[in-house]
Amino acid sequence: MRFEDKVAIVTGGGRNVGRAICHRLAGEGARVAVVDMDAGRGASVAAELCAIRPGAGHYVRCDVSSAADVQRMVAEVVDTFGGVDILVNGVAITDRGTTVLDLEEEVWSRVLAVSLDSVFLCAKYVGRRLVAQGRGGVIVNIGSTSGHRGRRNATAYSAAKGAIITLTRSLAVQLGEHGIRVNTVTPNKVGSPVGEDVEPTDRKRENLLGRGAVPADIADAVAFLCSAEAGFITAADLIVDGGSLYASPAG
Repeated sequence: MRFEDKVAIVTGGGRNVGRAICHRLAGEGARVAVVDMDAGRGASVAAELCAIRPGAGHYVRCDVSSAADVQRMVAEVVDTFGGVDILVNGVAITDRGTTVLDLEEEVWSRVLAVSLDSVFLCAKYVGRRLVAQGRGGVIVNIGSTSGHRGRRNATAYSAAKGAIITLTRSLAVQLGEHGIRVNTVTPNKVGSPVGEDVEPTDRKRENLLGRGAVPADIADAVAFLCSAEAGFITAADLIVDGGSLYASPAG
């Protein structure tokens, strides 16, 4: 029960990694705001949490690329749970299947708005609340190995995830004096692909451990960074990729 009496906001909490994070935090005592644009998925996860422990989950519909919507979401969470202690930024969309030569400008802007601007906006408005409360807090941003290396078939997504790593460090520098720790968790090909519900049976992965990642792998890492055991860790990028960044066809 490492998170007893803590309140967590998890964006993108309605599916895949986000859902696993919600369950992990709630399973250790947190009350979790499940933030998602899909009301069916988000409300379903919140109901799952409440079935485990009454009052453990609350669904909030929010367009995290909208400053006004993010402010409304934070206010609703505070009204519902009385405050906030943890923010996990997990929302992302992708431009899979294009290169810089054919990527539409509107798609570029939308991917960055949802995948990167959302991190800034949620950190800003949740951060203000954390500072006002005066008891510190934790922000964890979900990165990607795509932010460490270029992609042949995704331009905006890689740019957004790369920027999140540096943004995280800036947030850690700026918020550290308030007792707020900010870190990233960087996965590789976890569960179903971004924006898809089903993981292809033939999905190719290349790492050093010989198996694909599952959402629980990332949820474990996020829970660690949110816990007191990680109380002296900030501005870090915890890579949870099975060594994929170091794998190569030549072995």
